[in-house]
Amino acid sequence: MSTYAELFEHGATSAIDAPVAPRGDFIPDVSVVVPTYRRPAMLERCVLALAAQTYDPARYEIIVCDDGPDEATKACVQRLSQSRARRGPLIRYVPVTATQGPAGARNAGWRASLARHIAFTDDDTIADPNWIANGMRALNAGADAVSGRIVVPIGPRPTDYERDAAGLANAEFATANAFATRAALERTGGFDARFTSAWREDSDLQFALMNAGLVIARAEDATVLHPVRPARWGVSISQQKKSQFDALLFKKYPAMFRARIRRNPPLLYYAMLAALVVAIGSVVASAPRVAAVALAVWAAMTIWFATQRLKTTAHTPSHVAEMLWTSAIIPYLSIYWRFRGALKFKVFFL
Repeated sequence: MSTYAELFEHGATSAIDAPVAPRGDFIPDVSVVVPTYRRPAMLERCVLALAAQTYDPARYEIIVCDDGPDEATKACVQRLSQSRARRGPLIRYVPVTATQGPAGARNAGWRASLARHIAFTDDDTIADPNWIANGMRALNAGADAVSGRIVVPIGPRPTDYERDAAGLANAEFATANAFATRAALERTGGFDARFTSAWREDSDLQFALMNAGLVIARAEDATVLHPVRPARWGVSISQQKKSQFDALLFKKYPAMFRARIRRNPPLLYYAMLAALVVAIGSVVASAPRVAAVALAVWAAMTIWFATQRLKTTAHTPSHVAEMLWTSAIIPYLSIYWRFRGALKFKVFFL
């Protein structure tokens, strides 16, 4: 196998310029696919950790899939690839323009590789030095795919956003830390590019693997750290847009969705909507007593919802105000995006 120095001496000035298989004789054991979107500083931290693996640097590569793409990210990858040119691993840049979202970007990455094994992580993770070695050991033991351990550090009283992000640590299968054989990806078709947000696309791949009768193993020693990114006040409101992809996952795998994602529709949300509609309708119909009762019921449910979100989260004045405000809005946005997803993907979904 050619050394990295030799690869660059034969016409590739950086990993960005290198073709899929330089000189036709470099096929790595594993390709690490990292989708990214316009956060080069975070990406650099991720790639530096991936480049510092105990796994032989001559036997793996890092493929950064730029879902922008933008010049800052490209320059970041080029700088990193040049710094590792002689000692490895090979770091490659793949601009993604045909699709939008991490699912399509991951597809572009693994399809640009010739490796028999693919590892997936995100640009906001920090891989343990033994991550590749331990993940590959689990794959080589006979699994078709492997789910690793994700560590999300949060304090004893996190914000609601931080608590939700920490749910990754309990995920059955998350592409922030996953390995798969090329054969498994080819058999299932990889990721469904219709999942244009970072939501449910990993469960979709998991269900596709399971539906094909493929073996998914767990590797607790294949670890990545996933720090929680700072978020703006009220971020949970904009996150409701992701609910539309629940409808797509349900359409494709209804039984698995009910068993592993959600058994029942969000009845509280529908009750809150019903109470608000009755209150508004009663005002229009000049029925103030009914309107007052309906409004009181709506307020009680809203406060209860906010209280549940605050049970194990921060009680700072700003966070309490955020929970009260967003709890009064989330149910209706969630229902809207669920129905929009049902219409978009043509499925009856409540």
